[in-house]
Amino acid sequence: MKPIRILLADDHTVVRDGLRALLDREPDMTVVAEAADGRECVRLAEAEIPDIVVMDLAMPVMDGIQATRRMLAQNPGTAVLILSMNAQESCIRKAFHVGVRGYVVKGAANLDLAAAIKDIATGKQVLSCGTAGS
Repeated sequence: MKPIRILLADDHTVVRDGLRALLDREPDMTVVAEAADGRECVRLAEAEIPDIVVMDLAMPVMDGIQATRRMLAQNPGTAVLILSMNAQESCIRKAFHVGVRGYVVKGAANLDLAAAIKDIATGKQVLSCGTAGS
């Protein structure tokens, strides 16, 4: 089985580094690219054609919603997992409306990012909004 190809998109280098370190431990996943803003994410998604994009909502140049809309127009086979601090219901609904397959709130106590990625790769939808300490 070929590894799940992942593009990480977050404007914080330390977050991307942490996500990469976490996902590098997974034998069936490989991070193929990293983006620091939405426009770069769209460009890299077109060039790399990842299976999954793990993306923050709040990024410079182009936010995660706009980037998702453009990426899915270019390559509807790429799945998007939003990983965000924003737990507002309206943002979550908007994200699913533009076509994301998953939405995970950073700090969710029950978060297993690798499991969420695997679920999305098999066509499932993922929603994890529980916060640590709740």
